[in-house]
Amino acid sequence: MDTCFLRGKKALYYTLGCKLNFSETSTFSKMLQQNGVVPVQEGETADLCLINTCSVTEVADHKCRQTIHKMVRENPDAFVVVTGCYAQLQPQKISDIEGVDLVLGSNEKSSLVDRLISAWQERNTLDEEKGSNEHLHAFHRVRTKDIRTFQPSCSRGNRTRYWLKVQDGCNYFCTYCTIPYARGFSRNPTIASLVDESEQAAAEGGKEIVLTGCNIGDFGETTHESFLDLVKALDGVEGIKRYRISSLEPDLCSDELIRFCAQSRAFMPHFHIPLQSGSDEVLKLMHRRYDRALFAHKINLIKSMIPDAFIGVDVMVGCRGEKPEYFEDCYRFLESLPVTKLHVFPYSERPGTSALAIPYKVSETDKKERSRRLLELSDRKEQAFYAAHIGNTAEVLFERSGEGKPMHGFTRNYIRVELPAEQARQEYDNELIPVRLGNFNPDRSALMAEVLDFAE
Repeated sequence: MDTCFLRGKKALYYTLGCKLNFSETSTFSKMLQQNGVVPVQEGETADLCLINTCSVTEVADHKCRQTIHKMVRENPDAFVVVTGCYAQLQPQKISDIEGVDLVLGSNEKSSLVDRLISAWQERNTLDEEKGSNEHLHAFHRVRTKDIRTFQPSCSRGNRTRYWLKVQDGCNYFCTYCTIPYARGFSRNPTIASLVDESEQAAAEGGKEIVLTGCNIGDFGETTHESFLDLVKALDGVEGIKRYRISSLEPDLCSDELIRFCAQSRAFMPHFHIPLQSGSDEVLKLMHRRYDRALFAHKINLIKSMIPDAFIGVDVMVGCRGEKPEYFEDCYRFLESLPVTKLHVFPYSERPGTSALAIPYKVSETDKKERSRRLLELSDRKEQAFYAAHIGNTAEVLFERSGEGKPMHGFTRNYIRVELPAEQARQEYDNELIPVRLGNFNPDRSALMAEVLDFAE
């Protein structure tokens, strides 16, 4: 396939949604750069616009449409390709948007670059024949059950940390969720291939990797391996100093995994475990695969073995069936647990999900009030966690900052740290630096740090 016409083309990338999407977009960018495509600079018009979409809520769908319209308006002659979850669920709707050339569903993502090149050449031929700019409005998508491909991804883009995609898809079919329909069934590459990708990241100077996917604890579905085996293998990769697990279902967060992380060389004392609801009645309506007792066991085991662990928890408020007394159960349950931060999401009606059959519906006003209360609880817990570490020494992986601006980074247990601009050094970027943790910064989003001895 002739790719010469790509050389020097300017590309603009836009990602909506989860960390998995960001990882994939970064990989697409890297692959296109290998074919001569360069990132667009500020003030320039793009030749190519690539939008990676999300569809977790109706708000996400709306943002996707807004983004597509904006990019077409600002880059009217660009070749526009749209992929991601919204592209899988609504390909026709997106392809009908003025200015869109190519829409690729989840199965086609693995061949995105080849399909983009082929379609772009087709459009160039069409333009020459008609003497005008013509958009293709083409889309390619297979049914959920036919999504089989896996697009590898281990990239950092312009970030310090690498994102390693270890799994895709989901077999859980929770009543409120469209992810299995958008991403397909659970599938994964081999442990050996992921170790190779981690070793390559280390060779490029990477020190921290975040494991990402849709339901990563389900790793091994297609290769008959296990997530624990993957973690053990990655722990042995020299050069990678830190691993973080992006999100792990409670029923797949095994006691053996927790015990291994407690004594691991490189897996950080940092967990992200979705709860969704602290009411057993609501968990049943959601078709979640655990109850409050199991969730509490996992949290308490983590804290007993790793007392300084940061534990983030996803909570959904206002889902169908969440009566006031069920929310109060959820609030009290979360208040009683030694978790660090709550990621609060208001429930959004998604077409085609079985949750729509649940009769009890929560008003938007109640959703907002419940979100407010949980966010306040989250702030109290996170601030208390940070305060307990003031005065401690810690190792921070710093990220580069602009000239004359403070540097930021994270401790092993995910406390955000700020280094004043006058202490910031370019050589600190992507380095593990020992610091003393001071008080909160002005907006209380981080602890101020004092570098102890960089030479160490």
